[in-house]
Amino acid sequence: MMMTGRAAGDYTAPVEDYLKVIYEIERRGGAAATNDIAQQLSIAPASVSGMVRRLADQGLLEHERYRGVRLTESGRRVALRTIRRHRVIEAYLTHALGYPWDRVHDEAERLEHAASDELIDRMAAAIGEPATDPHGAPIPTRWGEIDEGPHLATIAELAPGERCRVVRVSDDDARRLRYLGEVGLTPGAEVVLVSRAPFGGPLALTVDGVERAIGPALASHVMVETSG
Repeated sequence: MMMTGRAAGDYTAPVEDYLKVIYEIERRGGAAATNDIAQQLSIAPASVSGMVRRLADQGLLEHERYRGVRLTESGRRVALRTIRRHRVIEAYLTHALGYPWDRVHDEAERLEHAASDELIDRMAAAIGEPATDPHGAPIPTRWGEIDEGPHLATIAELAPGERCRVVRVSDDDARRLRYLGEVGLTPGAEVVLVSRAPFGGPLALTVDGVERAIGPALASHVMVETSG
């Protein structure tokens, strides 16, 4: 279904940020609690409560007391439109302008609220309509469709001997992305978990045949498809 309704510029940046965050929280598992939204946006829970009421009044959210909030169909359309703009900008900066993958997230955060849908569509067409952004996250289509795919495990969840392919990595920390790039943990990399040290110790891996060692915290930010 094509994304219709108010134009992208009709919503303020804070509204789009709220809806985008709520979409991501819902995708990970159910309704979005006020504290989770506040943590993701780095603001006070009291501020979230006021905005949630306003978004519910606009028909963008459904709010059940003590149960959190969920996007309405209208709210989901706005969230996916914002996510599309963000991820297309990231892909364009990487493919067309040569930006490193650890710098595009912050640039896209600044640009996503200003770019028109027409500009985003032209950027996507110019780089061949990519299905994912540089970090492996799926890009919604211009019609508001998105293929989130199956639930992905992380390297931290693997058992010794398991093989997998990196599909997606968390993109909200530039330093972490730089390090993941240095050790080769980028989308498409083939990984084998060799061993796991006890008591939260490092994980020994091979990444495209090269021996590496990373901590469990870093491993939890690398999402993979297992191959047995």
